[in-house]
Amino acid sequence: MDARKFSVAPMMDWTDRWCRRFHRLLTKRALLFTEMAVDKAVIHGDRARLIGFSDEEHPAALQLGGSEPDSLAEAARICAEFGYDEINLNVGCPSDRVQDGRFGACLMREPETVARAVEAMRAAANVPVTVKCRIGVDEQDPAETLPAFMRVVADAGCSVFYVHARKAWLQGLSPKENRDIPPLDYAIVRELKAARPELEIYLNGGLRTLDDAMREAEGLEGVMLGRAAYQTPRMLADVDARVFGDAAAAAADPRAVAHGLKQIIEEAMAAGRTPHAVTRHALGLFHGMAGGRHWRRVLSTEAMKPGARAHVIDQALAAMDDAERATRAA
Repeated sequence: MDARKFSVAPMMDWTDRWCRRFHRLLTKRALLFTEMAVDKAVIHGDRARLIGFSDEEHPAALQLGGSEPDSLAEAARICAEFGYDEINLNVGCPSDRVQDGRFGACLMREPETVARAVEAMRAAANVPVTVKCRIGVDEQDPAETLPAFMRVVADAGCSVFYVHARKAWLQGLSPKENRDIPPLDYAIVRELKAARPELEIYLNGGLRTLDDAMREAEGLEGVMLGRAAYQTPRMLADVDARVFGDAAAAAADPRAVAHGLKQIIEEAMAAGRTPHAVTRHALGLFHGMAGGRHWRRVLSTEAMKPGARAHVIDQALAAMDDAERATRAA
């Protein structure tokens, strides 16, 4: 899938459907991931709330968490029928809650379990099944663990791996610390690709700018960015031209994107949500630009007030304009 050249990582509490709609205003080509959805919740819960999405989000991938092949297969079938373009298995999340459920990064110790899950998911879903993993956990030696893990899982039919190039310490580090403290090892990911050229391997972890991403991805199929893409989303406006080589793609104007948020807010409100459900994802739209602080201030306060509607976007843009005029007059 060409869209995998650049993807926005699955991030709990962040990459919900409203975030993805916002990101799609900035890039038409990148692959957008959902938050992780637990397999049993998909099977037994409110599917429209958990995994609902709109056609505008394509190409979109859904990430599942779980460890039981039969349950994951049923959830994968449901998600594929919802229309997602890819189903991804989480083998990288280090949170205590995920470990208690015996899925996420702890499955790096159980490649055979992952292989059985992938095989069952592939048989149940009519879309590609992929894996997102770490380079190892705790005392494991990534130079041994990662190639062995991929060999077992690839033999089950998985040919696409997104690799967060850090170990996860399941004992002693919080999920937040696991995103920063374990050292990055991009080289081991590139070495693995050189040894397994038939696999599609995408780099994730610690990439802060588009320049960094494109440089570190040399020799790989592409990159996955998480927090940097979320916190400084304007970088996504350059992805279609720079990563995908779309010469006709002009970088989206941030003010035009801001106005595009109004329609998304109306859709969210029609679904019973507040403007804040949308605007919280767009606080960084004007990061580093004049007036960006005023944009964030208005959205952070006004979008949460009773009676707030899509006009909160106009209020935020007006606050930016007022600040710029005051600066010129000073």
